[in-house]
Formats: sequence, structure tokens, C-alpha cells
Amino acid sequence: MRSVIITAQNFQDEELTYPYYRLKEEGIIVDVATPDKMECFGKYGVPARPTVDTKDLKAEDYDLVVLPGGFEAPDRLRLRKEVLKFIKDMYEGGKVVAAICHGPWLCVSAGILKGKKATAFQSIADDVRNAGAEYLDRDVVVDGNLVTSPHYRNNGDFMKATLNLLRVKTE
Repeated sequence: MRSVIITAQNFQDEELTYPYYRLKEEGIIVDVATPDKMECFGKYGVPARPTVDTKDLKAEDYDLVVLPGGFEAPDRLRLRKEVLKFIKDMYEGGKVVAAICHGPWLCVSAGILKGKKATAFQSIADDVRNAGAEYLDRDVVVDGNLVTSPHYRNNGDFMKATLNLLRVKTE
């Protein structure tokens, strides 16, 4: 199985590092994608060392995409057409899309939330609703091939749900 975590400058450190190591513990290949394959840093200084440029992402190469939060990184990424196309292609291809905190902003911009149930950091609840989703104030929400969670304090539940769904989708 292959996964990719997409991020940019000033990501929420815990929302990249925890999924990264949980996926590796499960024997899943983990790529880190950033714009222009540039090393970037989390809000607390954790480096994200990219293995792939966001321009080179192809849905057929992956089973899972993880979208960490930290409001700045997703806000930067939602301006990149190649990132939004990749997320939409993953979603429409039935692959697992997992977004935490402000990560669901990317799902909003990719146009994949209409008619879905989702959660996110409370400050973007209106964005989730305006994208046509039913916003739920829960620790984790799974709807089809979409997993969402509001905060890194929910990392455990977020990754359990993500890994469970990934196992179902790839069996």
C-alpha cells in the first residue's frame, strides 16, 4: 500500500508526524508531497522532507492521501490546481481521503464535500456547510471514502478510522 501526505509551510506539526509514523508502523509506504518539492516546516519547527513534488502526484500511484491542518498550509495548498485535482481524482477513484483540522479546506476547494458528512476545526465549520456537507461536531467522521477529524487531540481516533477504512478499501 502507498500513501501520501500533502503539506506546505506552517503545517500543524502533530498532524503530519503522527500519521506519518502510524502509517510506517503499519508497513505502508509514505510519501510527503510539497509544492516544488521544497522542504517546509511546521508551526513548531518540525521539518517536512518531501519525496515528491505536488505537480507529480497521480491518483493511480496511491491508496490514501492525508491532509494535515494548521491553517496556513492548507490555505497555501488550496490555491494549487494540481493538488485539488489530485484530491478530487483520489476521491472519485474510491481511494481514501483523510483530512484533519484545517485539512478539510482542501476538500472544500476540491469540490468533494457536497452531500457528505464531515467534521473539521470549528473555525471552518461554515466553510464545510457552505460546500454542501453536513458538519458534525465529532472526534472523527467517516462517510464513504472520506475521513475527517477536527484537531490533533483526535489523532488516535483519526488514524484508527483511516487505517480501518484503508484496510477495507484495499482488501
